[in-house]
Formats: sequence, C-alpha cells, structure tokens
Amino acid sequence: MRRRDFLGVVGGAAAPWPLLARAQQRPEGARQVGILLPFAETDPESRVHIDIFRKRLNELGWAEDRNFRIVIRYGAGSTERIRNLAKELVASKPDVILGRSTPVTKSILLETKSIPTIFVVVSDPVGDGIVSSIARPGGNVTGFTNVEASLGGKWLEVLKEMSPTVVRAAVIFDPKTSPGGGFYYSRLIESAASLISIKTVSIPVHDAGEIEHVIVAFAREPNGGLIVLPDVTTGANRDLIVRLAAAHHLPAIYSYHYIVEAGGLASYGVDVGDLYRRAADYVDRVLRGEQPGDLPVQAPLKFELVINLKTAKALGLTLPPTLLGRADEVIE
Repeated sequence: MRRRDFLGVVGGAAAPWPLLARAQQRPEGARQVGILLPFAETDPESRVHIDIFRKRLNELGWAEDRNFRIVIRYGAGSTERIRNLAKELVASKPDVILGRSTPVTKSILLETKSIPTIFVVVSDPVGDGIVSSIARPGGNVTGFTNVEASLGGKWLEVLKEMSPTVVRAAVIFDPKTSPGGGFYYSRLIESAASLISIKTVSIPVHDAGEIEHVIVAFAREPNGGLIVLPDVTTGANRDLIVRLAAAHHLPAIYSYHYIVEAGGLASYGVDVGDLYRRAADYVDRVLRGEQPGDLPVQAPLKFELVINLKTAKALGLTLPPTLLGRADEVIE
C-alpha cells in the first residue's frame, strides 16, 4: 500500500485574451511548449500530470520563464473544442506541442505537419494513422502509447476474480473518441472473453445522458459488470460512471488508478504520470535539435493494479487474498 502525493496545482491558460498575444509575452529567446489536454482545467489529475512533466523538464535544464514557457489549453471533453483549440495552439507557433489522447493528437496533426508534436496516452498510433510505424514514425510526431496486447484479458480476469458471479460485461466507450471507434479495445477483450466465461456486449455512448441510460438499462439484469474503456468521453464523465456503478451495485474495472482513488472499484493500466515524465525527455531532445520522426514510439513500462477495498465492501464483495496480494495499491 502506498500513498500518492499531490504534486501541486498547475496554472492553466484559461484567460480570455488570445493565445497568440499571451505567447508573445515569453522571455526573449525562450522556447515555447504548447500543451493540449482533452479534459477540463479543473481536472485534478491533469494538473498532477502537467506538474510531473514540468518537474522533469526542470531536471533537464529548462527553467520556466527563463528559457522556456508552457501554454496549456483544455478541451473539457468536447471534440469540437479540442479541434478549435488545436487550431489556436498551432497558430501561436510553439516550438513543440504535447498532446494527450488520440482525438487531441489527430486534431493537432490536421493543423500542422511541421511543428514537432509529442503524444501521450494514444492507444493505436499506427492504426489511427498518426505515425507510419512504431520504429520510424516519420513526419513531425512521435510519443508514448498506453496499451499492450494482454490488456483486455487482464481487465476481464480482474473483474471475474473480484466478482465470480459476473457472467456478462458491458464495454462502455464513445466511438468518436475511442481508438478505432472502439474496435481496437473490443477485439482485445472479445478474444479473451471466451476463456474467462464472460459474455461481453459493446455499448457505445456519446454523452452523460447516454451513459446514465445504458448503465441503468444494463443493471436491470443480474450478474453484470462494467469495463470502462479509456477515452475522452468516459474520462470526462468518470465521476458519473463511478456513482452509477455504486448505485446499481455493478462491479467495474477502469484503466487509471485515479478513478479508483475517486471511488471506482479497481483499475489495471498504465502509469500515466510515467508517460508524461518520459514525454518530457522527448520534448527536451526535440528542443535540442532532434526530429520527432526519428524517435521511436515507445510502449508503457509500468502497469499497475489498484483496488478500492471500501468500494468492494460496499458492493458486498469479498476479494481473494491472492488478488489483493498482486495489487500495487489497496485503498482502504
């Protein structure tokens, strides 16, 4: 069991004056790093991740307001807003752009084929046409993925271990913001479902209203559980999903530890903070003259299983000691 430290609050860029005007305020000769995130400025985990990114750049010799400046934009879960902010950010001509998620990265690349771009939390960069290959991305973009092949099976395995009575699982995702329209993850899950005796059903959603409707409808039949895919819409509505899962006594598995810290039952997935830390290394290399297209796309190094014991007890689940023993963190 370990405690996570809140690494500080990162100042956002939500002021009403134009981004270009703000960019002109950077010190003479300083480099500018533009960041586009898919969530709201109030999202606490986004702030933690940016602080990790900033801290690593400091360690690499970049002092904010002396030789570099960060400009951040927040998409607030809206694909239209993300597209508009990508256009605005590119117009400010930063030296490098950091983007989180597939929709964010694709929106940036629609606006520029020249400004170096580093992505994090992109599941299928080749399949979604972001890079030419993992080893040689080409163009102006590279970054860090958040998936490995066994992930779908791990979600099912943990869900079944937590609640052996589960025989059906709803896979919740937004086809607009999920890699491959949701197919990328669903194929990983379906290939493992038959081995674990769980029938999966893919349930697309587009907004909070649909999320509530489909979860309430799914909960009417017994022995169900949820697999919540990592995309912009489910991420922006994670608190709602956690509340609905609790209200309807549905065991659920998520991708990120911070959802479990907010009351979700369990998560298995990449350490997102580690991706931001490694992304800072790539940003440093680009600012010092390397080309992003020559830097290979990198896979996750750290996966973590996190379990909320309080939520499990509220759902009436008695978790096996073997599962708790494998957990990287147990929240009580």
